[in-house]
Amino acid sequence: MQRRATWSDPSKVRAVGVVGDVYRLLATGVDTDGKYSTMEALIPPGGGPPLHVHSREEESFYILEGEVTFQLGEETLVATTGMFANVPIGLKHCFQNRSNRQARMLISVAPAGLEEMFIEVGTALSEGTSQGIPPTQDDIQRLLNAAPRYGITIFPPEHH
Repeated sequence: MQRRATWSDPSKVRAVGVVGDVYRLLATGVDTDGKYSTMEALIPPGGGPPLHVHSREEESFYILEGEVTFQLGEETLVATTGMFANVPIGLKHCFQNRSNRQARMLISVAPAGLEEMFIEVGTALSEGTSQGIPPTQDDIQRLLNAAPRYGITIFPPEHH
């Protein structure tokens, strides 16, 4: 059976707050038959995930606005508007917004599935929300508990 094209109206995209960042789900595994998912990430100053590694999916990042500092394995780089990174399965990585203004990027993962973890551990946000909710200790613990079920290992801060 031929699948239909999907479109998203920016004001109606499902948004999820995950430990202070906003992820707008542009294409999920449901839309792509599990092949990939794409999210727009809004990362506030100081935002971004801890060092982690994926055992199931490759992840790519395209910076739309702002500046994001990436740790990719042992390498650290500052990515600015227009820069792209692809992170293979098994490479420890993280990113952080060390600037004083919000950063915006596209994140794609292949195959899809990571967005399901975000839906599980995140907080549903209303349409058009562009600001995340500061994480509570419970939010962080929910993420730490769920990550292994999605093939993700999160490393404590001293591993940075």
